[in-house]
Parts: sequence; C-alpha cells; structure tokens
Amino acid sequence: MEIVERDAKVYSDFARIPYYPLAIKRGRGAIIEDMDGNKFIDMLSSASSLNTGHSHPRITKAITDQLEDFISYTAAYTYSEPLISLGEKLCRITPGDFEKRVVYGLSGSDANDGMIKMVRAYTGRTKIISFVGSYHGSTLGSLSLSAISLNMRRKIGPLLPDISHIKYPDCYRCSYSKESDSCSLECLRDFKEALKTYMPPEEIAAVVMEPIAGDAGLIVPPGKYVNELYRICRENGILFVSEEVQQGFGRTGKWFCIEHFNVVPDIIVMGKSMASGVPLSAIVARKEITDSLGPPAHLFTMSGNALSCAASVETINIIEEEGLLERSRELGDYAKARFNEMKKKYELIGDVRGKGLSIGVDLVKDRITKEGNKEAAAKICYRCWEKGVIVIFLASGVLRIQPPLVISKEELDRALDIIEESIQEFINNEIPDSVLDVAVGW
Repeated sequence: MEIVERDAKVYSDFARIPYYPLAIKRGRGAIIEDMDGNKFIDMLSSASSLNTGHSHPRITKAITDQLEDFISYTAAYTYSEPLISLGEKLCRITPGDFEKRVVYGLSGSDANDGMIKMVRAYTGRTKIISFVGSYHGSTLGSLSLSAISLNMRRKIGPLLPDISHIKYPDCYRCSYSKESDSCSLECLRDFKEALKTYMPPEEIAAVVMEPIAGDAGLIVPPGKYVNELYRICRENGILFVSEEVQQGFGRTGKWFCIEHFNVVPDIIVMGKSMASGVPLSAIVARKEITDSLGPPAHLFTMSGNALSCAASVETINIIEEEGLLERSRELGDYAKARFNEMKKKYELIGDVRGKGLSIGVDLVKDRITKEGNKEAAAKICYRCWEKGVIVIFLASGVLRIQPPLVISKEELDRALDIIEESIQEFINNEIPDSVLDVAVGW
C-alpha cells in the first residue's frame, strides 16, 4: 500500500503500535473507509476517543459554526463563550455537589501532569500512588504514573520521584487464589501493610485509579475494593483521583465510570472522547484544590480553544439527547451476552468482563492456568481486519471491544459474527503465522 510505504519514510516507529496496515480515508457513525474504498465496522472508536461516532453531523456543524467565528485565541489571556459553557456542563455532569473548577488541556497526558501539580500543591505532600498495569499517558509526569511498558521507560530517566505502584485488583487472575465469595480484599493487604511500616500515610498526596484498568486488559475492580480504598484515603487525608480518560463520557453507561462504585472523587481527569475527536482534556476538581495553585501554574496556548470546547459542548448535548448512556448499557449487556455464549463454545475464551460498551474478552491458552494467548489475539484481530472489523488486543491477549456508542444493533451483530468467525478460523489453524510479523500490538 503506497500510503504505508510513504509513512515509513517520515513517521517515527516509536509513535505507533502496529496491528494491521489500515489507512483511513473517511468515517461516518460506526463505519470507517480505507484508502482503497474498503469499509469496516469500528469496534475501537479510535482508542475510545469517538464515543459519538465518526463525523457526527451535529459535531461537524458545531465545528463549522465555530470556525466561522474564530478558531482559537488563547484562554491564558482572554475569555470565550465555548470555554465557559463547557465548564458549566462539566461541573454539572461530574459527581459531587461541592463547588468545582475546571482546567483544560489537549490530551489525557497533560491533564494527568496538571493533576500531579494540584494534588501536591493542595496537600503539601509529594507521594502519589498509582497501579501496576496503569497507563496514564506519555508526558513525563503521566508516564511516571504509568506502569505498563518497559519501552515507555527505557533510556529517558529519571522519571518523577515519589510515585509508587500497587497491584490492581484482578479477580480473574487473583494473586491470592480467592473467589469473590471468599475474598477478604487480600489484594489491599500489601498497601495497608505499607502504610503501617514504610510508607507514612501523611506523606501521600493522592491515589490515582482508573475505575476500569483499560490498557492492562479492561480489568473491572470489585466494588468493595474501590470503597475500601476510598475509605483509607478519607481516613488519612489522601485525595482520591478517578482517571477517566478512556472510560469517561458515557463509555461505561454512566457519564463517568467511577459512578458505578458510588464513590465521589476529589478530582476527575478526562480526555479522549470529550470533544468527539478534536484534541481536548480537562481536570475537574474541588475548588479548594484548584485554588492551591497560582497562575500560570498549568496552561497551554491552545488549551480551552474555542473549536475544541464547542465540539465538547455538542458532544455532551448529543450524549444526553440521543440517550447514549442508556444505549451503552443496553448494547453492552447484549454484547457481553453474545461473548459469554461464545465462551461456552470455545475454551479459548477465559473471561468476559466490562461495563457498558467497554468490554474485555480475555483469550487464554488454558482455562486452568489462565495464561494469556497473545498469539490468538493477534491472529484474530488481523483476520477481523481482513473481514471488515476493526478490533485490537491488549495485555497478554485481551480483545478490546469499545465501539462508538452510536453503533446500530445490526452493525454490532455483524461485527460480533465476524469476531466469532475469526475465532473459529484461529481454532482451525486457518490464519497463517506470517500475520504475527505485522500484528505486534503492545
């Protein structure tokens, strides 16, 4: 493919994770078209950044209307209606009835950097707790929070100090061999012991948690874990941060995934889908937390630009007026039921988990050992692409199922049929090993 060959001559390898040679020409709703005119059902939503789908007509109109007025004038020195309107909506839809403030950026990475500044400034503490397997971004601060890839950390240190990582609660691969009915939150034992022995709680500024560990394999924590962790934070004056860059804006059937756990975080970090494909991120926090910083502690020339904010205002309107929260719950339940039916038929599928339209299908070599089957995932994703479905894999072999919330039932059914066909073809050894030279993944 000509465009892939041209790309290889100008674009750095370290900025892409290869799965298949897909070159995008256009997209509408849940369908994308490549440069050769082939059409695909999108089960990835551009890494969960297009919850309202590709080129939603209301989004394109909002962008076009704003373009006719002005694209951007830096919010560092001026005021604009789109910025304020979006801030009002974000304060309304985020959990918590306390007074809030908003600050904007351009990606989830820079939002996490801003959050680090806030929690340290407000608490006067330096230590931050994140999780093994977490992915928070590629800037130095967000990368320091992350613990998912050696290649992201090699040759660039030192990273930010005083950031520690604890195990994320993984009920499918429980480190303590517990079942849900016999679990006593052994997975929190190490953290509790650390607080008693070598990690003074009065030095910890915040715990930063993805309410679903996205790139670690779409792992859903048990509610009692989240609530106990939240209690520990409250008891010790530690801020609780919900990192919603991937799971926010309706992806899980609620505005923000943390709402599934009846927990009200001090700070919410968001990005990806909040402007339907236009670069934008935000931090929403208690006012007293944002007040701990003085200008110009965290700003960018293009942050809060009118174009991105106008797109985000309309994104919120679409999600509300088109009932996409309910749609995510309904179609998510349907998709999980379909995958669970496949699980009954194919030993390859070890676990199906998720909330709303954020689903992980865990492929294993053996259901007893639960060893991940990355080769199967790579071949199945490649074959799906050949058949007209875009899906990728994460971790040791987890299919990432995150279609646009506007996907039709018919499109979803067709995509699920193709995924099942591809699973069958893998089991029948009909997908060549040469695929693995291309479908590398994380």
